Amino acid sequence: MPPFQKFSKENISSASQTKSSEQRKIKQRLLEQFPNLTDHIDEIVPPKSTICAVKCHGHITLITVKGEILFFQERDGPYFPSLRLLHRYPDILPVMQVDVGGCRFVLGGANVMCQGLTSPGGRIPQDLPERAPCQIRIEGKRHAVAMGLTSMSTDDIKEKNKGPCITNLHFMGDGLWHMQNIES
Repeated sequence: MPPFQKFSKENISSASQTKSSEQRKIKQRLLEQFPNLTDHIDEIVPPKSTICAVKCHGHITLITVKGEILFFQERDGPYFPSLRLLHRYPDILPVMQVDVGGCRFVLGGANVMCQGLTSPGGRIPQDLPERAPCQIRIEGKRHAVAMGLTSMSTDDIKEKNKGPCITNLHFMGDGLWHMQNIES
């Protein structure tokens, strides 16, 4: 089950402003993880703004600026952009396209199956390794409807063409999507 499927404000444990040294570390890590953000990092996280770390149940940390949820992280793993941020800056993550038949399943929080990517409406545009973050779009749609983590490489997806291949982490309609802002 995706971490935000039944997420609400009750899942928030604490929110705290980060120190300036921690803010620099977060920004640096974001730039290392998402090199496409280099031109936009000052728009996303303005220089004089304060980054808040919001701790949630399930070892999840939300990174917010002015109450807007920008990124999330499980334990000390990689950062993942929120879908709202991904809609504003769509080139942050590589795109995997699912055929129309998989739409209702992806929007229900299901993991993406290989067949949804390899069928005529699906698309695997580039080589990705296992455990790579990606955005999930539906055939004919302009924006991502979900974002996830590949559970096999794109070569394996094409070769095996069976079973789940992307773990759905955050999708339109989940708790994080409905929680637009967090007041600190």
